[in-house]
Amino acid sequence: MTGVVYKSTGSWYTVKSDNGQFYECRIKGKFRLKGIKSTNPISVGDKVDFELDDKHEGDLGVIHNIHHRVNYIVRKSVNLSKQTHIIASNINQVFLLVTIDNPPTFTIFIDRFLVTAEAYSIKTVLLFNKIDAYNEDTLLEVKYLAHLYRSIGYECIGISAKTGKNIDKVKALMTGKVSMFTGHSGVGKSTLVNAIEPELNLKTEEISEQHMQGQHTTTFAEMFDLSFNAKIIDTPGIKGFGVVDMERDEIGDYFPEFFALKQDCKFNDCLHLKEPHCAVKGALDNDEIFASRYRSYVQILEGEEDVYRTNNFDEE
Repeated sequence: MTGVVYKSTGSWYTVKSDNGQFYECRIKGKFRLKGIKSTNPISVGDKVDFELDDKHEGDLGVIHNIHHRVNYIVRKSVNLSKQTHIIASNINQVFLLVTIDNPPTFTIFIDRFLVTAEAYSIKTVLLFNKIDAYNEDTLLEVKYLAHLYRSIGYECIGISAKTGKNIDKVKALMTGKVSMFTGHSGVGKSTLVNAIEPELNLKTEEISEQHMQGQHTTTFAEMFDLSFNAKIIDTPGIKGFGVVDMERDEIGDYFPEFFALKQDCKFNDCLHLKEPHCAVKGALDNDEIFASRYRSYVQILEGEEDVYRTNNFDEE
């Protein structure tokens, strides 16, 4: 039998078969030995082959094959730095939720995520949530960041999951596609999903006032079928985003504004650091690219971990 993984708890996988029925499946023990260096060899969105478990009655199955993945979003495992964690696979687009405060989403986190999405050719839309709760100064920060990322080519939408502002625009983009929603804990993913499809009634929590961070309400990634011909993958909130599986000389290619200038660099293998006649450095000096983007690039290039609490609005 063939189906799509709708939920992964690490040991059991909920699979929707081609006939529309759901099965709880596990994987064969030796399945983990196929060279998949990941904490989760199977992720939500995977198309798999499985067979019913003869030892148990009911809807229990055993997964024995994963189909080729069109794409996937991967990051460093939180606890096992040498391994990766696949967040979801076979995605048409990702909605990255951004909040200026309560909790803050910094540009290094946004840039790390965008680099990974670019590497796997996954469209990313930035959703600036909670705009109903911002004062004039905070709204100016939203406008600045939206200008920054729109100038690079990313679609940016200001939304309010609580008031419903621009939810119709998000739904229109989702129709007919598999969309993943992600961002820090507390940015309002579950509230947004509930606004899009109230019948799902996902659990939500208030922001922790002590740490100004969201509570982890989504424990596992899970896919849902929506009423308007769309699928959504809701993911656990993440604090940092570790970039993996990239060579130093290709990281710049996943910054679209850097890639557009690459042909004008003197050296084909220019890393845009201290090389002479570097078009990217020249553009930086002339304020033609954003300093925060260049700082993110250098941090990723040098292998630094994502620092969650870093001020991003001090443009050089």
